[in-house]
Amino acid sequence: MVGLTSLITNDPPMPPKLNRERAKFVLAKIDEILAWEQRKEKERDTKFVELGRYLCEVRAGQYWRVENVKSFDEFLEKRFPGSRRKAYYLMSIHENLPPEVRKDLKEVGWAKGLELAKLAKKEKKHFKSAIWLHRAHEMPTDQFRLAIAKELTGKETEPWEIVYFKLYESQIPVVDRAIETAALMLGSDRSRGYCLEMICADFLAGANLDNGDPETLLFSMKRFFGLLPEAQKQAFLESILAKAS
Repeated sequence: MVGLTSLITNDPPMPPKLNRERAKFVLAKIDEILAWEQRKEKERDTKFVELGRYLCEVRAGQYWRVENVKSFDEFLEKRFPGSRRKAYYLMSIHENLPPEVRKDLKEVGWAKGLELAKLAKKEKKHFKSAIWLHRAHEMPTDQFRLAIAKELTGKETEPWEIVYFKLYESQIPVVDRAIETAALMLGSDRSRGYCLEMICADFLAGANLDNGDPETLLFSMKRFFGLLPEAQKQAFLESILAKAS
């Protein structure tokens, strides 16, 4: 596991013997699938299981050395320039789901496959693959995602989605610092998405204080009110009622 953990050793293990013929075959397969994916975007999910398997083999056998790159991450950057996250998602599906489940995943899509992998990773041998695979076939993606989240946490969650947008390197430190500062104020248990929402709510409130949109200001204030502990909420309401009377 050296290279995947923070452990330091004075005698690192020797890298696996490089099978160049197999490496070239696997790397060619990855490029073939990625090219196919671009041509057949609407049908791309049918090969995601195969792609995840090959990516895991590249990492395990260090096939990336054939291309004279310094690391597996650098290899992924070349194939997934937009985001390496998808590559790791596909690998997680291959690593955490049993073979009998992976055979049927082409029918349900990689997004649902990722949710199944999360549950399988947690439940291990107790994972009820047949039941959850049936639900994946029957339920829309958003509804299935919520069902998995409830099973993982034991709580109802509101619908959510992952939002992507581009940041220049010069912008990243500012955004990270703002989110870290919000986390210090709101609590370290808060998600980055929650912290970002509060930053935006603060901006909206400030922008609408003078001659702005009162509805937007009210919306922002409601979100801030929800941050307060119960005692402070009660004190705030009593203060408002006292002023109103």
